[in-house]
Amino acid sequence: MNNNFLITPLAFAIGTTLLLPGFTHAQENAARGGLEEVLVTARKREETLQDAPVAVSAISQERIEKFDVTSLERIAALSPQFFVGRSSNGSGAQMTLRGIGSSSTSIGIEQSVAVVLDGVYYGQGRVLNEGMFDLAQIELLKGPQALFFGKNATAGVVSITSAKPTDEFEAIVRAGYEFEAEQYRLEGIVSGPISDTVKARFSIRHSEMDGGYFSNQSKEQPYTTFDVADGSSTTYTSPADNRDAPGEEETLARLTVAVDPNDQLAMMFTASTTKSEVDNSSWNYTAFNCPGGVGGINPDLKCGDNFVITQNRMPSVLANSLPYARSNGDLFNEYESYSLTANVEYSFDRFTLTSLTNFQDNQNTFGLSGDFQSIPTATFATEKNTWEAFSEELRLSSEFDGALNFMLGILYQKTERKFDQYVSLSGLMDSSVSDPSLVYVGSQKKSFTDGETISPFFQVNYEFTDRVELSVGARYTEETKDSEFVHPYNNAGLGGIWRTNEIARGDQSFEELSPEATLSWQVLDDALAYISYKTAYKSGGFSNSGIYSADFMGGSESDFLFEPETAAGFEAGLKSTLLDNQLRLNLAVYNFEYDDLQVDFFNSPTFAFITLNAGTAKTRGIEVDAEFAPMSVPGLSVRGSLAYNNAEYANFIAPCWAGQTAAQGCTSTVPGTNGTPGQDISGESTAMAPELSASFGVSYSNYLQNGWEYGIAVDGIYSDDYNASGFANPHAMRDSYTTLNTSISLAGEGRKWEVQLLGKNLTDEHIVSGVVDGPSTPAAGGEYADQMGFTSLPRTIALQLTYRFD
Repeated sequence: MNNNFLITPLAFAIGTTLLLPGFTHAQENAARGGLEEVLVTARKREETLQDAPVAVSAISQERIEKFDVTSLERIAALSPQFFVGRSSNGSGAQMTLRGIGSSSTSIGIEQSVAVVLDGVYYGQGRVLNEGMFDLAQIELLKGPQALFFGKNATAGVVSITSAKPTDEFEAIVRAGYEFEAEQYRLEGIVSGPISDTVKARFSIRHSEMDGGYFSNQSKEQPYTTFDVADGSSTTYTSPADNRDAPGEEETLARLTVAVDPNDQLAMMFTASTTKSEVDNSSWNYTAFNCPGGVGGINPDLKCGDNFVITQNRMPSVLANSLPYARSNGDLFNEYESYSLTANVEYSFDRFTLTSLTNFQDNQNTFGLSGDFQSIPTATFATEKNTWEAFSEELRLSSEFDGALNFMLGILYQKTERKFDQYVSLSGLMDSSVSDPSLVYVGSQKKSFTDGETISPFFQVNYEFTDRVELSVGARYTEETKDSEFVHPYNNAGLGGIWRTNEIARGDQSFEELSPEATLSWQVLDDALAYISYKTAYKSGGFSNSGIYSADFMGGSESDFLFEPETAAGFEAGLKSTLLDNQLRLNLAVYNFEYDDLQVDFFNSPTFAFITLNAGTAKTRGIEVDAEFAPMSVPGLSVRGSLAYNNAEYANFIAPCWAGQTAAQGCTSTVPGTNGTPGQDISGESTAMAPELSASFGVSYSNYLQNGWEYGIAVDGIYSDDYNASGFANPHAMRDSYTTLNTSISLAGEGRKWEVQLLGKNLTDEHIVSGVVDGPSTPAAGGEYADQMGFTSLPRTIALQLTYRFD
């Protein structure tokens, strides 16, 4: 990396900060200096960031708008230790915080980093596609968060709050253009009162790309079918697809209505929808490390840190026969979702009763190249999966004047997942099949899981003095999951390696008590110390997207089942506000142990998808973050953080990575399997766990003589080297990197209009946030598999215009 590229923008920002105030009416127009108060809801009640005894960082609405933070990936781009990898199939995502997360190959696994939108739990990886725009605040809570955030938050929570209706009328029109992907975006917001007791806010955004971020350099390939019915062969063409990826088109909309009929009752109703489509579901799968530097099954693929893919369109015989395929053979991913939420608060005497009701529905459909490389007789797949969830949470909290207060609550959730997939394999066909949609299918999968959760919880707060408080609470979770998986059809040419029309069932029941206790001490008026004992629990499940093999991994229905994941440990912290509200300085230390960590495994030679429980893992670390806003320079903010994290397996016999030999440690057997080769990686790092990470930033805003406001902000992240593999594959190691994001803005008087120039990942780093072994590799014995990384976006530059109506 060119260090000058990093230093120059930072120097420009600091220089601008020092020089421009001389040309302003700072005394008349500049905002008052010092830190702004930050409110968070990390404990289901509104309190300042400095009063909350929790390791939490917040991204304000101003910073969200300044850096266009409109997705989970963009949250990760501003948050050290938080990685988000977008994957094509399975759960659709790998989200990791402090080295703990859930890999992506199984759709049945829920994320260890829970995503909460307006108080509602979204545990599915496809939440990456949800419409995250017109936001009020983002909170990143680190470590186990079982008590306040429903279920499954063993690694942390991303809590996202959308903007609410305003007391005064406002209308905003925003247009943007990103130059790398040739993407335009239009956004409209209307908000304000309808009557004395009703307010509403409607937001809508549409974006479309004429290009993309990744270059698809596929070449036309032959596709030869072999008919097992009569032994005949026919050669077709798998067309090249040279469109830049992802070519995204997205439409998002949200309506929020607030009804406040009196001082006791407050109601908020929200309806939202997302529809997004990309040209290719695996558009960000780059081969960053391959034996010999080229693809194991495609020597035309040049592997390395580049933003290049090689994935062909489907041949016409598949495009016209596979269910869910596009008739023109285009690869694609289409996501649609709907959500309805009702948040009702009723205050009486010294109590507040809160009801949070939600219904969410999403559907994801794709057609992909299963080899992720452009090769003859490639594997292609289509899939449609749906998810429905209904949840109701009730909370009763007290507001006594005395030392004792409490909160009681219960969460109920009912879920339904359906999964349907068709895979073409090695050109196998069977003209004798009566169903024409199966003629060119190698294998079909169908699966479902019906789930139900009942989870009561409580917290009691006792103030020994006005400076010392003890909080004790617990959540009890009782969950059932009824699941089935079947291969309704397998081509006879597969030789019976997968079971046909045999149903694998999983009728699972789980229960767990997760206690928590926090002792906080207001050491000084502006300094809070705390120590917490925390536990967390994520229920087991069923690998809906697995494969019912005849013998691999035991060849029984138990292969689809995996056990719950639990966490327990301590966190301590010190939060301080110094220098007369000019410096915020916070410290946190933690030590957590995770038992039966849920880890996905893809066996590339056999195409088997399995979720394992990884013995024990530990995370230990220390984090320091600071923000300085001097009174003497209003509008200036300097911020930074530094974190050390040691996340490693304490006890794990893991599957060997593809191509691993006995000399390289492949000398064990994975427990509970049918002799699956294993390796002891106890003491090795977990996936996505850099030991050292840091963030830094500076922002400045002020006014010109004509009343126009200008601003500049620079934010960067440093990450130490890390392993992208959850199985200690040395070929998945990634080097350290530094990213840089900038925002330069100019706004008219009263911010009626604003123009922004946004630069992200200006150092053009190739960031891998997850990895899978390339299917069908290694091609030769003794070699490792091609490392296919879930790659973040390259350098992007965007121009954005905003106009506000009176």
